[in-house]
Amino acid sequence: MAIHPFPFRRQGFTLIELMIVVAVIGILASIAYPSYQDYIRKARRIDAQSVMLDIQLQQEKYRVNHVSYGSLTDLGSFPSDYYTFAISGNTASAYTITATAKAGTSQASDTDCTPLKLYQNSKKEPDTCWKK
Repeated sequence: MAIHPFPFRRQGFTLIELMIVVAVIGILASIAYPSYQDYIRKARRIDAQSVMLDIQLQQEKYRVNHVSYGSLTDLGSFPSDYYTFAISGNTASAYTITATAKAGTSQASDTDCTPLKLYQNSKKEPDTCWKK
């Protein structure tokens, strides 16, 4: 009966195998992370658009009882961690709701879609940033 030079069965991973796995995970993460960030940016933009539509609804409710559309203070509070909302040009027949990404947030890098605008006649700008 021959004696095997390695009497114990080898268990575990070698350092090379672990380094290969770490490198593969790093490559996959470097590809996936920008896509994830873009998805998060779009989701936050949709949240801002939802708030803008809510402001539009509040404007119409306010206009029923007043001679002109209201200011943001007349309508209530619309907090957001990523956008600042404003109403301009509010007259008896028109207004513009603007959502601007807050500086210093990750949403500020969404340069093609800030500011978002919603007009009294439901016109939306920039058009490419609003889901149809």
